[in-house]
Amino acid sequence: MEKETCTFSYCEKPEIVEHETDLLLIGGGMACCGSAYEGTKWAKANKLRITMIDKAAADRSGAVAMGLSAINTYVGENKCEDYVRYVRADLMGITREDLVYDLGRHVDDSVQLFEEWGLPIWKKGDDGFSMDGHQARDAGKATLREGGTPVRSGKWQIMINGESYKAIVAEAAKKALEENRADTGVEQNLFERVFIVRLFKDANDPKRVAAAVGLSVRENKMYIFKAKGIVLAAGGAVNCFRPRSVAEGQGRAWYPVWNSGSGYALGMQAGAELTLMENRMVPARFKDGYGPVGAWFLFFKCKATNSLGEDYCADEGYLKDAREKYGKYVDKLGTTIRNHLMLNAMKEGKGPIMMRTDEAMQKINKNFIEQLGEKEGKKKVKHLEAEAWEDFLDMCIGQAGLWAGKSVDPAAEHSEIMPTEPYLLGSHAGCAGFWCSGPSDIPGTPDHYHWGYNRMSTVPGLFMAGDICGASGHKFSSGSHAEGRIAAKACIAFILDNPDYAPVARKTADEMAAELYMPFEIYEQHKTYSTDPAVNPNYIKPDMLQARLQKIGDEYFAGISTYYMTSETMLAEGLKQLTLLKEDSAKMGASNLHELMRCWENYHRILSLEAHARHIRYREETRYPGYYYRGDFNFIDDDKWKVFTNSVYDMETGEFTMSTKELKHIWPE
Repeated sequence: MEKETCTFSYCEKPEIVEHETDLLLIGGGMACCGSAYEGTKWAKANKLRITMIDKAAADRSGAVAMGLSAINTYVGENKCEDYVRYVRADLMGITREDLVYDLGRHVDDSVQLFEEWGLPIWKKGDDGFSMDGHQARDAGKATLREGGTPVRSGKWQIMINGESYKAIVAEAAKKALEENRADTGVEQNLFERVFIVRLFKDANDPKRVAAAVGLSVRENKMYIFKAKGIVLAAGGAVNCFRPRSVAEGQGRAWYPVWNSGSGYALGMQAGAELTLMENRMVPARFKDGYGPVGAWFLFFKCKATNSLGEDYCADEGYLKDAREKYGKYVDKLGTTIRNHLMLNAMKEGKGPIMMRTDEAMQKINKNFIEQLGEKEGKKKVKHLEAEAWEDFLDMCIGQAGLWAGKSVDPAAEHSEIMPTEPYLLGSHAGCAGFWCSGPSDIPGTPDHYHWGYNRMSTVPGLFMAGDICGASGHKFSSGSHAEGRIAAKACIAFILDNPDYAPVARKTADEMAAELYMPFEIYEQHKTYSTDPAVNPNYIKPDMLQARLQKIGDEYFAGISTYYMTSETMLAEGLKQLTLLKEDSAKMGASNLHELMRCWENYHRILSLEAHARHIRYREETRYPGYYYRGDFNFIDDDKWKVFTNSVYDMETGEFTMSTKELKHIWPE
C-alpha cells in the first residue's frame, strides 16, 4: 500500500499540522494513561514536553472502555515470585520472567491510585461477607493503601464497581497532561480522534524513528508528530479472523473492535523485533454476546459442563490423551488446556457447553439462608444477584440484552458458553508482542533479556507497553497501566541521556500525505466508472477487503471453521493468498474519512495476521492447544521449542527474518 502515490488531482489535499514534542504516547488505553500520569512527574524538572494521541477519546478508549467488574492483577498479600509462576504456567512454560516480575512489583501502586482517584473497590465486611465498593466507602472501610482487605474472586483478582473505571483513570491522565502543558507552555498535548498510520525513520539515523504520522477521523487534516522518544501502546488485533457473530451481529467481539493491530503494524514497519506472535487468545465466553465468565467461575463458583452434565475438565479419557500430547502442562489446567478439553466435548457432539449459572445461584441462596436465616439470607442473595447482573452491565451490556431477547434467565436456567474467534494480544491470557529490554536489577537475569532501557524495543527510543510488549501476558488493566508508567519513566531517561537528538523525518510532509490519502484519490478517480460505486473493478472497498482477510485467517490460520486446526500446507496456502491480498490493499478506495480509517486499519490487520501466521509456521509444535493446533505437529516439544520465536519484518522487501532466543527460568517451579 505504501508503494502507491497520490497526486491530489481528484480529492482535496488535507491541511497538514506539524507538532514537535519530546515524549510521544501513541494510544489512549490503560497503558498510555499510565504513561501520561507517570511521565509528567519525571518530565517536570526538565520541562520535557509530553503528547498523547488517541484514535478515540481517552475517557472510553481501549479494552476497558465500557468498564470492568474486577481488576485481574493485584498482588497484595501474595508473592511476586508466585505471580511469575502463575503467568508461566498459564502460558505453557514460556514467558519473560523478568518482565512479569517487574510488573508484579509495581502493579499494586497503580491499583491503589485508582482507588484514591475514586474507583470503588469491594472490601471484606466485619461479618466476613463482601461489601461492594460503595458500601465499603460509606462504611469507612480502610483503603488498600491503608491496609484494607479487598474481596478476592481468585488469587490475583479483586472485585470492583467498575462501570466508570476507564473514565476515572483517563481523568488522572488528562490532568497530568494539563499540568505538563502548564509547565512547558505548549498549546495542545492531547490529540483525540487522530489515527496514527505510520512511523517514519530519521533522515540522519536509520535506526531511529523520527515521526508518527496520522489522520483526523473527523476533519480533513493530517498530523505529523516529531518526537525524541515514543511509547507505543496502540493495542492488539481484533477482526483478523471471521467472527462467530455475523450478519446483524457483525462487529460483536470479545475484545474491542477498534483494536486493529496498529500497535503491531507500527512497530513492525519501524523494524522492531517481534516475539511469540504465534500466540493468540481464544477466550471461552457466553455464546453470541461474548459476556464475561471470569466472575461466574471465580466469585460465584459456577461450574461448566457438557450438555449431559459431565465435567469435561475431569474426563479421564480427555486428560489421558492430552497428557500424551502435551505432557506436564495438562495438570495445571491453564486457560489453553481448559479450552482444549471443552473442544473435545464439542467435537464428540456433547455440546452445547453449559455454564450452570442457576445451580450456582441456588447454592449461594441455600448457604446464605443457612448462615444468616431466611430474612437476612434472602437480602444478601438479592444484593448478590444485582452484582451478578452488574458484571454484564459493567463489561458487556449486549450480553444482558441478548439474554432478554432469547428469554434466558441465567438465575433460572443454564447459560451456553463457547470459545470465540482468535485475538492477537499480549496483556490478557496471551503474550504476542515485541521483544523488549527488561530491568537490569533482577538477579539471575540473562544478558539478552536486558540490553537497553526498560521496555525499549530493538529500535532505539521506541518503547512498548500493554498489549504489544511481548512474552509477558496476564497484565490485564492494572498491569497495562503499571507497564505504561514503567515505559514512560524509562523513555524519559533515554531522552535525557540523548540530549542532542533532533528528529528529522526521512520523507517530506507532501510525500507522507500522498501515501496516507491515496485511498481517497483512487476512489475519487474511479467512482463514476460503475453505476454502483461500491462495486467497481478499479478499487476494493474496505469492508470487502476485511471480509477477504477474515476468510483467509479463519480457513487457513486456525480459525473457528477448522476448530482452530492448521498445518504446513494450510499455512502455505493462506500466506500465498494473504500476499495477494496485501497487493490488492494498494487498490483500496475510500469515499469518506471513516472509510479512509478503515482502509489503514485493514492494512495494519494484514501485517499483524501475516506475522501471526509466519510464527505459527516457524514453531513446529502445538505449544498452545485450545488456542490453535498444528495437525502435522500436534504435540509439545520442549527439547527443541521451549524457546522464544522472534522475527523482524523488512518493510522494503516484505520479508520476515525468523530466529529463536534462549529461554531462562529465573524462579524454580
